[in-house]
Amino acid sequence: MPAVLSVAALLAAWEIYVRMSGISALVLPAPSRVIGQIAENRDLLWANTLPTLKATLLGFACSLSLAFALSVVIDFIPRIRRALFPVFVISQTLPLVAIAPLVVLWFGFGLTPKILLVALVTFFPMLVALVDGYQSTDRDISALLASMGASRAGIFRRARLPSAMPTFFAGLRISITYAVVAAIFAEYVGARAGLGIVILNAKNSFRPDLMLAAVVISSALTLALFAATALMQRLVLGWQHAGDGQ
Repeated sequence: MPAVLSVAALLAAWEIYVRMSGISALVLPAPSRVIGQIAENRDLLWANTLPTLKATLLGFACSLSLAFALSVVIDFIPRIRRALFPVFVISQTLPLVAIAPLVVLWFGFGLTPKILLVALVTFFPMLVALVDGYQSTDRDISALLASMGASRAGIFRRARLPSAMPTFFAGLRISITYAVVAAIFAEYVGARAGLGIVILNAKNSFRPDLMLAAVVISSALTLALFAATALMQRLVLGWQHAGDGQ
């Protein structure tokens, strides 16, 4: 409720300022005008939201699968971490504004470059969260399982993987917020459809109200995906919340 009230107060102040100052809608459209554009162009926005959502989910799924598989390999073979982590760190220093045009140039204007850019942006936070989570496992638990005859894989499945879940979901929530931004930026650089194309066309047509309408839709999409990850965390780690009502 405090967050809702804060956003409502900000929007009200924005609306009042635009109406009282007489500023041009070509410079700063009022929130009511932006909402009107969402309603007026709902078919256009919906048709271009689906490609963005598809690229986001596919890229995030590829990133998640690769991060989990590689984190397991790193946990079982620590030398690989020392060999590959510097490379992953370097990959995160590459500015998206510079690498995105190259990816589009290499792979065209289809779905592939968007998937690759989303995966590139979201891969590292999840990998780090998983690897650090494995290392946070209580050594006494690992020693106890080993003394009971558990194999390395058994210890990983019963102790190390569950221990990594809280940090993994923290990394998941961070990554999902980057995923939509990466997909839209990839569309902005080069695509046939998507919210990035709506924003680009609205900018070229001097339509800040339509631009902000697309931005609102992208923000709503990000919040929905963030809420989905939070719900998934609560379902998977329900034991952490079992005592909340006591």
